[in-house]
Amino acid sequence: MKTRVKLLAGNWKMYKTHADALAFAAELAATTLPRDDAAVEAVICAPATALFGLADAFAPLHVGVGAQHMHEAQEGAFTGEVSASMLLALGCRYVILGHSERRAHFAESDANVAKKTVVALDRGLIPIVCVGETLEQREGGQTATVIRSQVGAVLAALREREAQSDQNPPATGALPLASLVVAYEPVWAIGTGRSSSAQDAQEVILLIRELIRAALGAEIAQQARILYGGSVKPDNIATYLKQPDIDGALVGGASLKPESFVELWRQSAL
Repeated sequence: MKTRVKLLAGNWKMYKTHADALAFAAELAATTLPRDDAAVEAVICAPATALFGLADAFAPLHVGVGAQHMHEAQEGAFTGEVSASMLLALGCRYVILGHSERRAHFAESDANVAKKTVVALDRGLIPIVCVGETLEQREGGQTATVIRSQVGAVLAALREREAQSDQNPPATGALPLASLVVAYEPVWAIGTGRSSSAQDAQEVILLIRELIRAALGAEIAQQARILYGGSVKPDNIATYLKQPDIDGALVGGASLKPESFVELWRQSAL
């Protein structure tokens, strides 16, 4: 039986201005929302320009805030980037790392995503690490190989972090390994209307959990949350959450409208 709190994370991608984001919060406030925080944690990951004031607007609604990207450096000459400390100052609790769109369009590598994952935990942000195969890789029978490579890079970096912690105690505010969130998002299912079957998603997510167990131990594997993403909608989210190893969803387009997000939340709370 699952003991992990389910996580519903909306990814607004490059949609919504600052005013749009606050209007979304106002519409959400006028809606009857699920209140069982022990069952589902709801989060919106907004564009950087929409984050200001959003955590305050969402706080009474029991909705958390996350970012969609971050640089690994604490500060420096990195024009256009944002750091973990900047995101924390805006009230962010989560950050999406390694989304397939960033891997494809901005050349983010497995090693880069792994480094950012360590930095996020060290700074006090919960990383939502995205992994997943393309259609070509899936049809070529390479799904497990891709997942092992993407997840393996992150786990190797986390093992090194733990090994170093004996000599260098974690900084104040650093999060434990069990805070890790992994989102399995098959690239061919993102924004296409196609989605993996619940059983296929369960098989890949079980693989991810086994990789975590092998690298970090059974306790961390039991506590870490693993999500499914890829054309998740109110009418199919429940089929995924019935699977024993799927702990929630990372949702794109269906999180953009308040009524759709609320219905996703309701379905997740069942």
